[in-house]
Amino acid sequence: MAIHQKLLSVFVLLFLLAFNLSYAQNLKVRFYHKTCPNLEAIVAATTNQYISRAPTLAAPLLRMHFHDCFVRGCDGSVLINSTASNQAEKANTANLSLRGFHVIDAVKSAVRRKEVSRHCFLCRYLGLHHGAFWQVPTGRRDGRVSLASEAARNLPPPFANITQLKAMFSGKGLSVKDLAVLSGGHTIGTSHCGPVTNRLYNFTGRGDTDPSLDKNYIAQLKIKCKPGDITTTILAMDPGSFKTFDEDYYTVVSKRRGLFQSDHYAKSGIRRQTETVV
Repeated sequence: MAIHQKLLSVFVLLFLLAFNLSYAQNLKVRFYHKTCPNLEAIVAATTNQYISRAPTLAAPLLRMHFHDCFVRGCDGSVLINSTASNQAEKANTANLSLRGFHVIDAVKSAVRRKEVSRHCFLCRYLGLHHGAFWQVPTGRRDGRVSLASEAARNLPPPFANITQLKAMFSGKGLSVKDLAVLSGGHTIGTSHCGPVTNRLYNFTGRGDTDPSLDKNYIAQLKIKCKPGDITTTILAMDPGSFKTFDEDYYTVVSKRRGLFQSDHYAKSGIRRQTETVV
C-alpha cells in the first residue's frame, strides 16, 4: 500500500507542479474557505457517489485531467463545447473518446446548490482512509480559450516515438523521469484495438509486428484484436490490474508488454524513476 500511495502522490503532484507553476502565486490551500466553506466536501462527496457506483470511471477522469493539463495547463479548457465559429478541444480526435463529463457537470450542479451534509464529510474521510492525501492549493481560474488545433499539437499520440515524447514533455518543463512517472497513469483503464493494430499487423508497412513487443503478448493481443478491429474490442492497459492504481504497470512494461508504442519508449526512464519512488 505504501508503494501504491507514493506512486499516486508523485503522479498527481507532478501535474500540480509542472502545469501550474506560473499561477502558483495566486493559489492557496482552502482558497474558497470564506466564499464556499464546504466546496471541497461537496466535490469529494459527489465524485465519490459516481465512482462508487461505476469504479471504471476513475481512469477516464484521470485521462481527462491529463488531456486538459497538457494543452493549456489545468484550466478546464477541455470542458468547453465547440461553437459554430470554433472547434474546441473536445472536437480533436484524441478527445472524442473522453468520458466522465457528466461527473463534472454533477459536481458543478451540486456546488451551485450548495448541497452538503454529514455524508459529504464522511466521503472526505473515506478518501483519506483509502489513499494518500495532501493539501492541494486551489484557486485556479477557468480557461476561456479552447482550440482543437492546440490539442492536436500538444497531446502525445499513443504511437509517438521517443524523440517526439521527449520534445513534447520538455516543452512542458518535464524530464524523461517525469515521462516515466506520468506514463504510470496507464496502470488503470482500457483502450480499443485501434491504437495497437499497426504494432500487431503492419508495424513497418510490410505486414510485420513490432519487435519490441513480447511474442507471447502479441499472440494474446491477436486473439482479441483482429485486423480492421478499431473500436469494437476493449483491452486492459495493465492486464490483471487495470482497475487498481498500483505499480504493476512498470512490471508489465519491463516485460515488453506495454500496450502502446509510447509505453515502450517511456521505459527508458522508468527504471531510475521507480527506484526513486519505491
